[in-house]
Amino acid sequence: MSRADVEIAGSGLAEVTCAWLLAARGHRVRIRPRPDRGRRPLLLGAPTLALLHSLWGTGSTAGPGLVTHELTHRRAHWGAAPAAPRIAAPAVVVDGARLAARLLDRLAAHHPDAVAEEPGGDGLPQWTVTAASHPDDRRTAGRRRLLAGDTALAPGQDDTTARLACTELAWLHLTPLGDGSALLQAMVPGPAAHPENLLGRLLAASTLAPRLLGPPAAAVSLPAAPHLHRTPATAPTARTPGRLLVGAGAIRYDPLSGTGTAQALRTAVLATAVIDAAAAGTSPQALCAHYTARLQAAFRAHLATCARLYPQAFPSTAWHHEIDACR
Repeated sequence: MSRADVEIAGSGLAEVTCAWLLAARGHRVRIRPRPDRGRRPLLLGAPTLALLHSLWGTGSTAGPGLVTHELTHRRAHWGAAPAAPRIAAPAVVVDGARLAARLLDRLAAHHPDAVAEEPGGDGLPQWTVTAASHPDDRRTAGRRRLLAGDTALAPGQDDTTARLACTELAWLHLTPLGDGSALLQAMVPGPAAHPENLLGRLLAASTLAPRLLGPPAAAVSLPAAPHLHRTPATAPTARTPGRLLVGAGAIRYDPLSGTGTAQALRTAVLATAVIDAAAAGTSPQALCAHYTARLQAAFRAHLATCARLYPQAFPSTAWHHEIDACR
C-alpha cells in the first residue's frame, strides 16, 4: 500500500485522533496544532470513553489529573412527563483542552515525525484534515443558543448525579464539577442579549433552583443548533490537496444528544478510512462521495430525533422555528 502525505490542521480531539490513526497505518502525517482555547469541561459517558480508549490503544486515555470528577447517575425531567427515576449512568468530567493536549503528547511520543517543527516531505500534501470551516458553508438547522455558566451547589446536594429539567422556554442541564461547583447549561430557541440574566430567570423557573446557591454570575451564549458542512470532503487534484473536515467543522449535534464527542471521534475514523483506501487505489472521488453521504445520513437521523423530542417538551410558538428547521 502507498503512503499518503497528510497535513492535520488543528489539534482538537478529532484532529489528533485522525493523526494518531493515520500515523499508526504508516502514512506520513504532519500536524499543525492550534492555540489552546482554555478550559473546556466535557461530560463523557461510558460508551464515549470506551471508544476513545479503543482508538488510542489505552486502558485509561484520560489519564491521571485529567478526570476532574466522576458521576454515577443521571435524572431527566423532559417536558410535562413525570420525572424519570435516578438511573445509573457512569460518566466523567474532563477538561477537553487538556485531554487533547495529553493525546498530542502521546502522538509525539509514538510518532515524533508527526509533530516535528520542521515540515517534512516535498511539495503539497495529498490531503488536509481539519475541523476549521466557515459558518457560511454549513447547513444549520435552527438558531438556538446554549447558555452556560458555573455556579455553586447548595450545601448537602448530591454531586454524583447529572440532571436535566425543562421550563416552558428551555431545557436546563446541571453537571456537578466535583469541587462544590456545577456547570449550568440552558438551551433557548434564539439569541440572548443578556445570557446571565436569562439563565438566572430560567433557573428560577426550574426544579434545579433549590440545588444551587444561586444563578451563575457570568454566562456565555454559544450557537448550538445542529449543522452539517455542505461539502465535508473534496478529492485531491493535480494542484490542490484533498480536504476532509472532521469534528464540529463537519457535523455538530444538538447538545441534548450527549454524543457530540463520540460523533467527532467517528468522523476521525471515517476520514482515516478514506485516506487509507485512497492510498490503496480506491477512487478518491468515490470515497469523498461516500464520506459526504455517511455524514448526511447521520445528520438526517439526528434531526429526525430532534423533531420528535422537542415538540414533546415545548408546545410554545417560540420553538416552532427550531422544530420546523429539524424537519
